[in-house]
Amino acid sequence: MTLHPEIAAVTDRVIERSRTTRAAYLDLIARERDGGVHRPHLACGNLAHGFAASGEDKPAIRGGQAMNIAIVTAYNDMLSAHQPYEGYPAAMKLAAREVGATAQVAGGTPAMCDGVTQGQRGMELSLFSRDTIALSTAVALSHGMFESVALLGICDKIVPGLLIGALRFGHLPAIFVPAGPMPSGLANKEKQRVRQLYAEGKVGRAELLEAESASYHGAGTCTFYGTANSNQMMMEVMGLHVPGAAFVNPGTRLRGELTRAAVHRLAAIGADGNDYRPLGQLVDEKAIVNACVGLLATGGSTNHAIHLPAIARAAGIVIDWADLDRLSAAVPLVARVYPNGAGDVNHFHAAGGMAFTIRTLIDGGLLHPDIATVWDGGLEAYAQEPVLDGTEDGQALGWRAVPHTHDATMLRPVGDPFQPDGGMRLVEGNLGRAVIKTSAVDPSRWIVEAPARVFADQEAVLAAFKAGEMERDVVVVVRFQGPRANGMPELHKLTPPLGVLQDRGFKVALVTDGRMSGASGKVPAAIHLSPEALGGGPLARLRDGDVVRVDAVTGRLDALVDPVEWAARASAEAPKAQDGTGRELFAFMRHGADEAERGASAMLAAAGL
Repeated sequence: MTLHPEIAAVTDRVIERSRTTRAAYLDLIARERDGGVHRPHLACGNLAHGFAASGEDKPAIRGGQAMNIAIVTAYNDMLSAHQPYEGYPAAMKLAAREVGATAQVAGGTPAMCDGVTQGQRGMELSLFSRDTIALSTAVALSHGMFESVALLGICDKIVPGLLIGALRFGHLPAIFVPAGPMPSGLANKEKQRVRQLYAEGKVGRAELLEAESASYHGAGTCTFYGTANSNQMMMEVMGLHVPGAAFVNPGTRLRGELTRAAVHRLAAIGADGNDYRPLGQLVDEKAIVNACVGLLATGGSTNHAIHLPAIARAAGIVIDWADLDRLSAAVPLVARVYPNGAGDVNHFHAAGGMAFTIRTLIDGGLLHPDIATVWDGGLEAYAQEPVLDGTEDGQALGWRAVPHTHDATMLRPVGDPFQPDGGMRLVEGNLGRAVIKTSAVDPSRWIVEAPARVFADQEAVLAAFKAGEMERDVVVVVRFQGPRANGMPELHKLTPPLGVLQDRGFKVALVTDGRMSGASGKVPAAIHLSPEALGGGPLARLRDGDVVRVDAVTGRLDALVDPVEWAARASAEAPKAQDGTGRELFAFMRHGADEAERGASAMLAAAGL
């Protein structure tokens, strides 16, 4: 089918805007391929250090007659999504030997759990952990010992960080190797109900902990469609997974075969082979647009309004929120996964998952099917689901088409979507530019005009809620939450109390220069507001009682204050940056961070990217 004209127009806009920076990036990876640090060029002392502890793989690595695969792992056993990675390196080394290759763990990266740090001081390190992970990935790959890369990471900042770091070694082929979501636990609506009861003081901590434990109960990714699972969706539509690898549960035979296939494929597409597929060429403007389309079509995490510009910059590509807004107007919502619907990612996968989603988006002219991918067949290969014993030649792993949805309450074709647009919009006005996710919000709540109540942190919001001070129509403003102020934490703790106010019949909205969780839901929230309040952004001029209009229909975000008075107002004083929990160590990242629309990265800004 012909590509949708708006998809084509946005892609052309991105290509034209990125012409100079993309050319410089491609020149970089060509120079690194031809003259960078490579195993055959290492001095004998360098090389000996690199294979000293390689056991039975030592002769192959020493002789240079086999592809050597770097494993960059974000394993830890506190993070449920990454706990299954413990045994991956040993299994992957065996798989490499099956095809005459070798594999080494090149390095590890941190992997913090936003679920643990939500509402805690550690959340102020969360966004900048992405840059830390990118730096760790660069350190791992700097040794020049490898011809391709297996990237082991799943969750919120971890996949973007791994991808950003790997893209600076874009002459190397790379495949993301996920571990899959945990089996479904407590129904999401029940979890949400208990959270709101707790916010109202109607149940205690013991009941809340029991509900949370029944939701997050085992190894694997959390099953709601937040940032982690949005990451997996994006890796599929960008062609950086083995097809269909995103949502197969850990510990299954199928999961093991998908991991084995990833290793075999890395041996085939490595830098010394005949099917060389460097990561930096695969992640091009079309692939980035595909990631945006997938995010919008599935109602994915708003965090990617920050991560996608940062990922794109690492590959010399420039996108902005206007691109997302234009794409959102053209891309229909074809999936409803919690918090946008009742079922979780396991139900989504059973309904047809990524295979059906990619199939219907290609058929609707909404994805670029001609992108280069790590797998043969381009993006068409990803419009199939993996199965065992499904091929004619007796191989254990095969793929089959998914021509129809198996559950129209969760997944629909482009011709019969849940709503005609992707539900992530740019709003702008005299308060700045922000992103609002409408896909989980009832259309009757897309416009809220009410007096503001202004806070400097989410704890103050919770205290005011508990004191009964917001029993009215209200626009809750939480400022000095931007990347330069305190690292731009997610304000996830606000969702239950604001939901309670909304359920009581009040018109409620949130405006903040901070982030909401990828699991944010039914309350309209204008987030990532730029410029941030610190440094004189207009959000710092708001006062309690100012009427604020949040309008997701027309794309406006305004303080309804006389323009003369507005211009004359002084900015509120920012709270002093806090230390403790390591926050002081990230001061250089806060001071150097650029705006959210560019990716909120000190690292990329300092590199001039």
